[in-house]
Amino acid sequence: MPHWIDTHCHLDAPEFAADADGVRAQARAAGVQHIVIPAVQVAHADAVRSLAHRHGDSYALGIHPLYTPQAADDDLECLADLLAQYRSDPHLVAVGEIGLDFFVSGLDAERQTRFYRQQLQLARRFDLPVILHVRRSADALLKGLRELPVQGGIAHAFNGSLQQARAFIALGFKLGLGGALSYERALQLRRLATELPIEALVLETDSPDMPPHWIYRTAAERSAGLPQGRNAPAELPRIAQVLADLRGMPLEALAQQTEANAVQALPRLRGRVG
Repeated sequence: MPHWIDTHCHLDAPEFAADADGVRAQARAAGVQHIVIPAVQVAHADAVRSLAHRHGDSYALGIHPLYTPQAADDDLECLADLLAQYRSDPHLVAVGEIGLDFFVSGLDAERQTRFYRQQLQLARRFDLPVILHVRRSADALLKGLRELPVQGGIAHAFNGSLQQARAFIALGFKLGLGGALSYERALQLRRLATELPIEALVLETDSPDMPPHWIYRTAAERSAGLPQGRNAPAELPRIAQVLADLRGMPLEALAQQTEANAVQALPRLRGRVG
């Protein structure tokens, strides 16, 4: 059975509160040997760290752009203190999830940008890669990275243009692909998945979010009584099969290459996976 790394899984989410250990066990049985659990706010730091240690996985610490409205200004200082406290923890692999979201209405772009840039500064200070939230914000994120270079990382759930993809790659980033790839109507994303170098890609579920098509239920289906499926890290091998089919490559070769890519993006994974 091929072994996989889910480079982005919110195992600490409320949707997994009742059965996180069981969810992790199911993923392991499916071949998902390692998971990276990014925090979305400072208050989640203990939870993601505890889950990573309990299951032999990894975690990242950061403030997600969607959580900047409720974040206190001194949360950035708290984040710096946490990164200093755990800098020697081999399970800590990145600053994340950080970034910009210009899709959700009502968010303060200036506040988002301030949190993003200060977290890039923290990544530079602690010599860590970053895990980026990219939603209608690729160009602004790239601008920040050019002004405040970091050691690379992952552009999570990437769905930008080929030009933007190449720009992230040139800055040392890998591009995260997940359940969105499974939708036949995702023509641009599928083109990117086949045109970009395989060395630039990593796999992720973003679970419990970003469900693949076999889990997603439309509003009409939900109103008819069909429950919305819950995305989970155990779905990663099936998502990987979609990518393998699109690229016409053996599944085992894809597993080996995406694992190597993940280790290159998050160097602290080296020696802890494979």
